[in-house]
Amino acid sequence: MTAAPHENAVRDSTAPYEHAMRHALSLASRGPVTGGNPQVGCVLLSPDGEIVAEGWHRGAGTPHAEVDALSKVDDARGLTAVVTLEPCNHHGRTGPCSVALIVAGVARVVYAVDDPGRASSGGATHLRNAGVDVVPGVLADEAETFLTKWLTATRRGTPWVTLKWAASLDGRSAAADGSSQWITGTAARQLVHEQRAESDAILVGTGTVIADDPSLTARGDAGELLAHQPLPVVVGERPVPEGAKLREREFVAAHSRDLEEVLRDLYGRGIRRAYVEGGPTLASAFVRAGLVDEFLVFVAPKLIGGPRIAVDDLGIGSIDEAIPLTFTGVEALGDDILITAVPATKVEE
Repeated sequence: MTAAPHENAVRDSTAPYEHAMRHALSLASRGPVTGGNPQVGCVLLSPDGEIVAEGWHRGAGTPHAEVDALSKVDDARGLTAVVTLEPCNHHGRTGPCSVALIVAGVARVVYAVDDPGRASSGGATHLRNAGVDVVPGVLADEAETFLTKWLTATRRGTPWVTLKWAASLDGRSAAADGSSQWITGTAARQLVHEQRAESDAILVGTGTVIADDPSLTARGDAGELLAHQPLPVVVGERPVPEGAKLREREFVAAHSRDLEEVLRDLYGRGIRRAYVEGGPTLASAFVRAGLVDEFLVFVAPKLIGGPRIAVDDLGIGSIDEAIPLTFTGVEALGDDILITAVPATKVEE
């Protein structure tokens, strides 16, 4: 099918910026994945298309990508800023990037994805009203994929939820006596620690805390604490025991039965990535509520049998009611396998 004339015109107008946008996306990936702020990269182009400066956001309280790039040129008048996300338009710990670009005299701003934040959006309109040429939507699909977790969380006001469990090949998370260390091997367990470190919060049920007394830390190969530690969140009505390891650090006790309410509260605390790890009761509750964005299932080549299943009753009475998933990855980890899946409805959307 031949593209419509206006589609060709849009493609021709944005093509010169695609290389710069890909570089900006690579810069963005250097920033932290945790915290309330997105990963953003920016490059400044001369009138002839050469990159004269670049920047990225290094975390909350640090200069945003645009300001970081602007700080590396003496005179930005007439330059083009290529940014992975629409420049923000609000005062937070730092000032609005849209204002910084206007004051610097940038002639054009090219960006990939609109900022969905209620307070931070509107930068493009502000720039246009100030006479800056604005080109949106360059490599939008690639930027959407790169920022999926942050964008999803920001658009709906609840964190991106990753549900993880480890099980034997026959779906058991523990032996009949309750022992579960270790179902999976070293490589799988280390990857879990890395995933914890890439999450803002780690959620477990009170049953897991009472039975296992976990520390819920993220550790390296040698057992050292990794640079970023997720906030432990204990979901359930029973109190955390006085002598629990979690009481040695900051944690949140979420006593509400409404999991969506729990997630909204966590979003208000700056949580954008929630890692649900503890217990079949909590896992099944998140699945029943339709709140899981991503499933990570570690499968060990073992048969255990018995009643200790990885996921409890989901309220499904017939096969027609089964929850459809789409596999997005299969990875070998030593003798184990990691299966990644998402709800099929999210793929359709």
